[in-house]
Amino acid sequence: MVITMFFFATQDGLSRYLAGEYNVYMTMMIRYWFFAGFVILWSARSSGGLREAMRSAQPKLQFFRGALLALEVIVMVIGFVKLGLVESHAMFAIYPLLITALSGPILGEKIGWRRWLSVAVGFVGVLIILQPGRGVLSPAAIYPLAAAAMFALYGLLNRYVARKDPASVTFFYTGISGAIVMTLIGVWFWVPMAPKDWGLMLILCGLATMSHYLLIRAYELSEASAIQPFAYLQLAFASALGVLVFGDVIKLNVALGAGLVVGAGVFALVRAQMVAARSRR
Repeated sequence: MVITMFFFATQDGLSRYLAGEYNVYMTMMIRYWFFAGFVILWSARSSGGLREAMRSAQPKLQFFRGALLALEVIVMVIGFVKLGLVESHAMFAIYPLLITALSGPILGEKIGWRRWLSVAVGFVGVLIILQPGRGVLSPAAIYPLAAAAMFALYGLLNRYVARKDPASVTFFYTGISGAIVMTLIGVWFWVPMAPKDWGLMLILCGLATMSHYLLIRAYELSEASAIQPFAYLQLAFASALGVLVFGDVIKLNVALGAGLVVGAGVFALVRAQMVAARSRR
């Protein structure tokens, strides 16, 4: 899981560079082509093959969920280009708390006052990052916040479709529907790419493929609740990459706000585990 988060952060850095040099739509389209190829090969080798992977009890919802993730990636990478890795990831870290807040009305889960308090603390952290009372609020902040909301909805839909479809079906639709949507968008923005940047693009696609494989292996080897807190390492890795490679600056308010957001998110996760453990007794 730690290696996966490092690969994810490196992907973010490469995506920021390539999207800045060319455009986010073509960059993400090529990345999704490779991802879709990996998904097809993975599904073909799994039990039941491609036919079993395509057999969903809710195909329209599965397609929407995969398309939503692809659009979220576009929005987030635009945030990287306009705002930088540090601030974008600091605000994006609010997404687990959004999942907590929305799991009640969407999934019908009961959320206790402690987790509601963690959501409130997380939003205070975002306000500290944004500093709305000082000067003009950066319009670019809407991108990571919108991406966080989209990713939270995507996460909730993952849990919803899991009630009827196995993980192999969900994984198949994630790659295929995303590739279809990205092709419909990105094909209109194709521009020639320099040979050296094609090398970086291949590295990006290789990292994307490997990171998804490692993520699958991580969840196979351990319970999700045990390794999910390590997902916050992506914020640390991406921040280090932003400072060292792109010259981003970690401002005090961003560090303090991100600390509140991450702390609240970890508390909400731990609290959810405790509630789930009590319900199983």
